[in-house]
Amino acid sequence: MAEPSLPKLYSGKVRDIYDAGDDRLLMVTSDRFSAFDVVLNEAITDKGRVLTAMSAFWFEKFADLIPGHLIATEGPEITALGIADDDPDLAGRIMLTHKAEMLPVECIVRGYITGSAWKEYQAGTTHGAALPAGLLESSQLPEPVFTPSTKADLGDHDENISFERAADLIGTELAERVRDVSLRIYQEGAAWAAERGILLADTKFELGLLDGELILCDEVLTPDSSRFWPADQWVPGSTPPSFDKQPVRDYLNGLDWDKTPPPPPLGDDIVAATRARYVEAYERITGRNFADWPGVSA
Repeated sequence: MAEPSLPKLYSGKVRDIYDAGDDRLLMVTSDRFSAFDVVLNEAITDKGRVLTAMSAFWFEKFADLIPGHLIATEGPEITALGIADDDPDLAGRIMLTHKAEMLPVECIVRGYITGSAWKEYQAGTTHGAALPAGLLESSQLPEPVFTPSTKADLGDHDENISFERAADLIGTELAERVRDVSLRIYQEGAAWAAERGILLADTKFELGLLDGELILCDEVLTPDSSRFWPADQWVPGSTPPSFDKQPVRDYLNGLDWDKTPPPPPLGDDIVAATRARYVEAYERITGRNFADWPGVSA
C-alpha cells in the first residue's frame, strides 16, 4: 500500500500515524489484522475502510456529548496534504485529526460479562468493579461498568486496573469525568445498536486532552474496539457469534499455537467471512451502504 508523503510518526498493529502539520495528525487505517496482540500474515480486505467509516459515523453522532479529534476523512483538507480523493490505496481509510495529549489509560465499558472480565470473575476478582454473584458467561450486567486498563507497549498485553489505580494515574477529578463520559457514550451507542438488533457487549475508548478539554480519539465503537453480538442469538451461558474478530480468535484458539509470532495462516474462507462480518456490522448499525464509502470497490 502506498504511503502519504508526510513524516511518519508511528506504525502500530493496524494504524500508521503521520505528522500533518499545525498540530494535526493523519491516521491511516490499514487492513492488517491482529489477534492476541500478534499481527497475522493475511489482511482483511477493506477492514481499514470499515473502521474509518464506523468511527466517522460515531464521531458525528456523539458530537453533542463529547468533542472528537476528527477533522476530515476526505475533501479539501485532505487534498491539501497531497492526497487525491480517489487514491486507490488511501481513499476511505484516512482521518485527519487534531493532535491531543492522550491519557495513559484505556477506557473500557462492559455491559455484558465476557472475555477477560469473565475469566477474572470466575477467579473471584473483577479488578475493582462490584459484580453480583451467580452470573453466567455473556450475562447482561445490571448496569454497565467502567473497567479501565493500562496501555501496553507494542507486543505486550494491557493490564486491567481498578478505578482507584486509574485515578492515581490521571487524577481523581479527571478519572471521574473519563468514567462518566465513557459510560454515557456506551449507553447511547448500545441503545442505538439494540434498535438495530445488535448487542454491544463491551468496548474501549481512547480519550485525550486538547487545550485542556476532554475529547474522544482514535476509533469509536468499531468491530476492532468492541464486541457486537446479534441480539437474536444471545443466550447467557454461551458465547454468541459476533461481528468482531472473535471468530478468528476462536479459530486460533483451536490450534496448537502459543500466541506468539509467527502466527498460523488464515484460510481464504475465514478472511472472506471476516470481511463480511465487518461490512454487515457497519451497514446494520449505520443504515448506510458500505459500497458508497470512498475507495470501496463495487
